Amino acid sequence: MNIGKPRKIGKSIEDIEEGDSLSLTESIEDNQLLLYLGLTNDANPLYIQHDYTQKTDYQRPIVPSVMLMGIITSAVSKHLPGPGSHVVNFSVNFIEPVFHYETLTFDFEVIKVDKMKDVVTISVEAINGEGNRILDAVVMVQPPKEIAEQEEAQHE
Repeated sequence: MNIGKPRKIGKSIEDIEEGDSLSLTESIEDNQLLLYLGLTNDANPLYIQHDYTQKTDYQRPIVPSVMLMGIITSAVSKHLPGPGSHVVNFSVNFIEPVFHYETLTFDFEVIKVDKMKDVVTISVEAINGEGNRILDAVVMVQPPKEIAEQEEAQHE
């Protein structure tokens, strides 16, 4: 089914170079947390219950780790390489917890372009408003390919 106007396609592997980068800032708000918890039926009290978290080392509710991964994959889908790209491998190290209402800055950098495997490797570092590193990630992504490119490759 094709609805509406044609969608923009992101950068192809030929258009991506090592060193390409992106920085974005995201604030974690209640509506995002409630949507995540509702969609996943995740009832972990660590994510939402203030009275529970006061009895833990965190002292207040934290943001689910998978939401932070979602911010990263969303940036890959929207910007680098962009629409049509597909995450094929994701490795992440969560360094510090993220609390509700924090503002985070995510810095992305292409660290490898493998044209033989049609994969780019992107390094991601995120810091909170206090300048503390909260996560490091490495994401391997297949950039988008238009159907015409795929057909040409088959006929060669």
